[in-house]
Amino acid sequence: MRRKKGNVKGKKLTSAQLTGEILRLFKRHPKKRLNPKQVIRKLKVANNKDSVEHVLEKLTRDQQLINMGEFKYKLRKQEGGNSSDLGLHEGKVDMTRTGSAYIILDDMEEDVHVSAKHMNTAMNGDRVKIRVWLPRGRRRPEGEVMEIVERKTEHFIGTFWRKAKYGVVQLDDLTTEVQVDLNNSRNAENEDKVVVKVIDWKSAKFRNPEGEVTSVLGKAGSSDIEMKSILIKNGFQLDFPAPVMDEANKLSEVLPEEEIAKRRDMRQVPTFTIDPDDAKDFDDALSYQYLDNGNLEIGVHIADVTHYVKEGTALDKEALDRSTSVYLVDRVLPMLPEKLSNKLCSLRPNEDKFTFSAVFTFDKNDRVVDRWFGKTVIHSDRRFTYNQAQEVLDSGEGDMADELKVINRIATKLRKKRFKEGAINFETEEVKFKLDENGVPISVYTKERKDAHMLIEDFMLLANREVATYMSELGRKYESEVPYIYRVHDEPDPEKVEQFARFAREMGVEMKVDSAQAISKSYNALVKKALTDERLKLLEPLAIRTMAKAAYSSDNIGHYGLGFDNYSHFTSPIRRYSDVLAHRLLEKNLEVKGQPHRTKKALLEEQCQHISAQERRANDAERESIKYKQVEFMEKHVGDIFKGQISGIIERGVFVELNGNRCEGFIPFDTTEEPFEVGAGNLSIKGRYSGDEYRMGDEITVKIIDTDLAKRRIEMAWVKNEN
Repeated sequence: MRRKKGNVKGKKLTSAQLTGEILRLFKRHPKKRLNPKQVIRKLKVANNKDSVEHVLEKLTRDQQLINMGEFKYKLRKQEGGNSSDLGLHEGKVDMTRTGSAYIILDDMEEDVHVSAKHMNTAMNGDRVKIRVWLPRGRRRPEGEVMEIVERKTEHFIGTFWRKAKYGVVQLDDLTTEVQVDLNNSRNAENEDKVVVKVIDWKSAKFRNPEGEVTSVLGKAGSSDIEMKSILIKNGFQLDFPAPVMDEANKLSEVLPEEEIAKRRDMRQVPTFTIDPDDAKDFDDALSYQYLDNGNLEIGVHIADVTHYVKEGTALDKEALDRSTSVYLVDRVLPMLPEKLSNKLCSLRPNEDKFTFSAVFTFDKNDRVVDRWFGKTVIHSDRRFTYNQAQEVLDSGEGDMADELKVINRIATKLRKKRFKEGAINFETEEVKFKLDENGVPISVYTKERKDAHMLIEDFMLLANREVATYMSELGRKYESEVPYIYRVHDEPDPEKVEQFARFAREMGVEMKVDSAQAISKSYNALVKKALTDERLKLLEPLAIRTMAKAAYSSDNIGHYGLGFDNYSHFTSPIRRYSDVLAHRLLEKNLEVKGQPHRTKKALLEEQCQHISAQERRANDAERESIKYKQVEFMEKHVGDIFKGQISGIIERGVFVELNGNRCEGFIPFDTTEEPFEVGAGNLSIKGRYSGDEYRMGDEITVKIIDTDLAKRRIEMAWVKNEN
């Protein structure tokens, strides 16, 4: 029976009645934004604010209303009328300085614009669910944020300003302000750079989000603050919470005898580590001994983090949340507190340590004939830096010279076999910096990879592959998958590869890309050609961009880039949570009695996705720190002349990468002696007056005109006549 108008006044309605009345109210006022108190006042019902808010949220979930923030709701536009509803989609926020954003959607090629008023507290980097519609007469869709699926971070960098009764933090790079109770300001002063944690995105107390200052960094401008800002902006906290530090500080440095008795004791086997000069967290060690039958046993020993970091503890939850150590140019933000990463777990020389080991037996032809996995206790006899190990390999003299020679011989064979079976030999040059005592770059150079680096890498790859193979075979043996965390890498996108092949052809390189196997062979051939043609080195990073991104997954699709059917990350648990998970799952399945241990795959996949996302954030932070330091280095070289290669071409100008230090800058065409026409595919430019043509990879001479640290930019000018 239809309710007569006005007969709800003063009555307390049932949930169903209240739902109907509220929906009719919004339909009568389709443009109004109403909060629960306004709804009660307009309907004149006796229901309390909580019951009305409950119905408003239910109608929001049912796609009838839209939550506009600050407890206000409005009617959702239905399909038809002035726009076409394109449904709900999920994606990542890419925010502009005006407060609006473009949402990079998972299932649509075109980014969707969302105006500032429709952001509903979403911030840069957040994963959101948006409603998308196509306004009548428009070609580009518009959107509105309906739900925050995952916050990139709740901590932000900003500048503090003190008002009469409260504080305001103006967030860097965004128009958003966070208001702070002065009792939660940590005595920050005007213009201090601070870290603010948002505690309420829809504050009833303030119109803007409400937060609390967690750290006062000091006045803006120093390199130290910029590095900290990079970490915070990418979602990484500078300090560990008190409960985590309490757990870490209580851990004993003494190895219990009862635990030693449970493990394979390998303390008498010659063992060593090889790491960078400045390393403090030694994840891995190698041991070496001949067996009575003449075979050689090489142990890959990995820090046993899971002995100290127990599942479900505050330490464990924090490690999962971080998922990775973050390596910036001048610092490391560790995944684990220093007591674990640099002391308890680190395989330091002349100390007994608990490890999880993969031990391989090689016959006289250097073939693997046996493998063993299990918990061990070791004693590292020698700590090599990469340079020290390389000196021994080059000279054939020094500590463990014979052992290093044999291990390097086996590693070389493992490497050749890997490339023969389809691995791609991408060895991108790593940019390194020499810094002064204040962290300011003195020089920039590219790191050279030598046998000592590759030796360690090859044995880590072997351990990672064999652990994953063991877990995969276990599932086949028991005719049901045993969930595990794999490091996977899909085949490249055919369209991207074909586009890259056309690009390479323009630079004189023919590539066969009609199959996954042909692609890997062509890419390896390109790498080989680049050794003798500097121009072609620019193609290597472009080739990498055609590849899928490696990630963690419980679905084992193999690793295309390495040419492995099975691959995991097992060898760096101090700095990667993926390896912590890999250790736990392997340990539970080493001695199978009855059925293997099967963890919940849905939970494992959720963890895999989180770890992959954190890895991407860490990579973004690392790249940003490198770019910052490159610009900081070039500040001292404004006015200087350099040689470089054309590394990119757009309509406005060309990018140039300097020889030696790989610093990249931009030359705008409006500063050149003559206008240029951009060739097909942005592969070349041609002077309109001179007819001179320049192509990607061509060497030119440039002058440094200006640098902008805030925008991470280097401006260059083209120098055609050096005299």
